[in-house]
Amino acid sequence: MMLRTHLAIVIFAILLFLSHISSISNKIIFVVIALIATLIPDLDTGFSTIGKMKGSKILRFFVRHRGFFHSFSFCIVVSVIFAFFIPILALPFFLGYSLHLFADSFTFEGIKPFWPLRYSSSWRLRTGSLTETSLFVFFVVLDLIVFIFAIKGVF
Repeated sequence: MMLRTHLAIVIFAILLFLSHISSISNKIIFVVIALIATLIPDLDTGFSTIGKMKGSKILRFFVRHRGFFHSFSFCIVVSVIFAFFIPILALPFFLGYSLHLFADSFTFEGIKPFWPLRYSSSWRLRTGSLTETSLFVFFVVLDLIVFIFAIKGVF
C-alpha cells in the first residue's frame, strides 16, 4: 500500500483517539509517534520514503521486505518495551504500526502477521490501483469529517 493511504488511515485513527480518549496527556507526541510508526514497517524496502534514508540500505542487507518488520511480532515486542521504559510512546507506536500492518494485509503481497510462522495474510488489493486510490480518497473524506466534527465539539 502506498504511503499516502497509510497516512490517511492512521490520521483517521489518531483523530478518533484524540477526540475520545481524554487520558492522552501529550497529544503532539501521540500524533508524531503514530505518524512515524506507520512509516517504520517499510524501512526494509528501497522503494519507500523511509527506506531511501541513509542507513536503511545496511538494514536491507540483513532483512527482506515483508518479513520481520512487517509482523505483529515486531510491533508487539517494541510496544511492550516502550510500555515498560517510555510508556507515553507505547500506544501511539502500536496504533500507527499495527494499522500499517493491517492495511498491508489486504494487498496481494500481504504480510506474515506472526513472523517467524509461515502463515501469511493477504487479499486482492493491488498497490497503486484504482481501488487503493478510492480507499485513500474515502479515508481523506473521513479525516475531514471527523476533524470538522471534532472542532465543532460534536465528537
